[in-house]
Amino acid sequence: MKMQVSKRLSQQAHMRGVLGIDTSNYTTSLCLLDESGQIAFEQRQVLEVPLGEQGLMQSAALFQHVSNLPELFSSARRKLGSYQILGVGVSSRPRKVTGSYMPVFKAGYLAAQSVAFGAHVPLIETSHQSGHLMAGIVTAKMTLSEGETFLALHLSGGTTDVLSVKRVQSDFEVEVLTSSRDLHIGQYVDRIGVKLGLSFPAGKQLEQLAKEWGDQDLPLIPSAVHNGSPSFSGPLSAAERLLQKGVPRAAIAASVQRSIATTLEKMLRHAFATTGLRRALLVGGVASNQYISDRLKKRLGISEEAHSSLYFCDPHYASDNAFGVAHIALSTLQHSSLK
Repeated sequence: MKMQVSKRLSQQAHMRGVLGIDTSNYTTSLCLLDESGQIAFEQRQVLEVPLGEQGLMQSAALFQHVSNLPELFSSARRKLGSYQILGVGVSSRPRKVTGSYMPVFKAGYLAAQSVAFGAHVPLIETSHQSGHLMAGIVTAKMTLSEGETFLALHLSGGTTDVLSVKRVQSDFEVEVLTSSRDLHIGQYVDRIGVKLGLSFPAGKQLEQLAKEWGDQDLPLIPSAVHNGSPSFSGPLSAAERLLQKGVPRAAIAASVQRSIATTLEKMLRHAFATTGLRRALLVGGVASNQYISDRLKKRLGISEEAHSSLYFCDPHYASDNAFGVAHIALSTLQHSSLK
């Protein structure tokens, strides 16, 4: 019996990994990767938003993260105990720009700092946006050479950006090319979703509701894009008017999806034309919508003849998660060991 326990402990000592932590506006996330980049443990806890509400104050979100993190670490305790942690990655800010800050990311940073200090391993800081980009690259199997530049659309409740992204070692240099002129795309989805009686965040439920209607006789919701920058206040008002007129909820949901797909198509066409870049990666919660991704592929005619390519993050990792953060940490450690 003692020999079996000793052998098992010896095997466990050879397992090494990297931990990633992300505490975004609406999700607390942990992800443990082994040295080959395979997931050893992953868990997320979506923050609770009262029914009918359209979001959380930062203070309320921060409190939930502080409550969730011990529970997630407790769930991961056995798996973490069987791994030698080589480093801890964390999203400590929304974007890699000066002044980028949100209180919610402090919860993850403090947890990551404590683990790293306690294990005497490096703390690797990155941004929430970089985590999304890395999750997209990994799950879409997008190959990139060092210094290569590509387009990305970051589509969420707080971001509707067309980005020029350059891969620099283990992270990214990002330039915002165009952004929403008013509401973000996720806000558009969530606000009309709540009015349709869905809970917040409403993206997944809206997608399911839209499937009940399909493409039959869709009411018109306009798409507004000027020089690559979208506006969603007009489409939101149009959707609200349809609701007031008694148009079926499923028809409105389907029309909202169609208006989003049309808007993203216009944004992509503008970006392809103005930058000369021909590869685009879509990340963020809205990018997980299957109808939108299928329509974009069809409308843009992505093929060798079109000389352009679209890449979509796996839907499971398009929403907020620590998977991409952990991969950035792993890649950073691998780069440093090569020097």
